[in-house]
Amino acid sequence: MTHVKNAPRTATTLKVRSKSEYWISRSKDPYLELMLRLFQDERTARRGRDFLTMVEEGQRKGEPLKTKDWKRLMEDLEVSRSAFYFMRNKLLGAGLIAVRSGEYRLSGMFSRDLADMSRWWWTAVMGNDPEAL
Repeated sequence: MTHVKNAPRTATTLKVRSKSEYWISRSKDPYLELMLRLFQDERTARRGRDFLTMVEEGQRKGEPLKTKDWKRLMEDLEVSRSAFYFMRNKLLGAGLIAVRSGEYRLSGMFSRDLADMSRWWWTAVMGNDPEAL
């Protein structure tokens, strides 16, 4: 039996919106808008936003969140252990965060994957000049 904290976290599903009115850059709360694309439940999306903000702030202050502090994180986010690891694994799978040396860090894999996907679509499928992207 695989425990949630040890579940594979190499991929996740993300909603892609086709109308410019749904662009994250136009949102009043871009983190929440991004989380709503990852999580089906708004409550989980809000907790995902809060966790991502905690990771960002800890990294910015030079005091990254430690994976060993999972109990405190669960209490701060008011979630069960399984809900915490579900949310965390979704963020890891999306490439938004990474675990390095027992610390949570923001990750650039999410951006690199989307940029690669965008470039491929723009050039290979649509036949456009990559410089015009």
